[in-house]
Amino acid sequence: MLKQLLIGATAAGAFTIAGASAQAQSYGGGTEDTGFYLQGGYSYLDIQPDGADSGVDTNAITARTGYQFNRNFSVEADLTSGIDDGDFDFNVDEDEFNFDDNNDGDFNDTINASGDIGLNYLVGVYGRYSVPVSDRFDVFARAGYAFIDLDATATTPGGTEIGRIEDSEDGAALGAGLNYDLTENWELRGDYTWYGFGSTDTHAAMFGAGYKF
Repeated sequence: MLKQLLIGATAAGAFTIAGASAQAQSYGGGTEDTGFYLQGGYSYLDIQPDGADSGVDTNAITARTGYQFNRNFSVEADLTSGIDDGDFDFNVDEDEFNFDDNNDGDFNDTINASGDIGLNYLVGVYGRYSVPVSDRFDVFARAGYAFIDLDATATTPGGTEIGRIEDSEDGAALGAGLNYDLTENWELRGDYTWYGFGSTDTHAAMFGAGYKF
């Protein structure tokens, strides 16, 4: 349910940007916002590995830095690191791994295995386009490229550890979000990002605060 809400929020943000772009001149205080900024906060990730029955939920923290060239355009990079492991279930063929987990002499059984995924890090670089809705409130979309590094373990009901692997993927990243200025320097931010990591598509929502220099 949360993933659907996040995707819906992204679509709504994109439509808002399109609708607000024609009115951008009437918003904002008229001063150009430029310079470096730092942000950080909590991230929720839904990782979807091949073979899993559903996405794997995990929690993380994100640090971000960027440079705003003008009222609309900025570039930014962020680093996300997991703070817990997400559990998942999947079906596996005994013959594929050459073991008889239930000791019945039949290697063709399909068994329900379980595992966990840990996010080592996720790093990305993006271009961001913002549209002011008011002096304090912006909506934005961003696009870029990202790299993810994960480790995972899988165990059968019979207690056999299928494997412990570390996997890395890279791919495109698309997202949208909201930015609210608390003061001239401090701001709040919420965003959703989809990462196209091939065999491990990932959805992420980040909520945090930032400081503009």
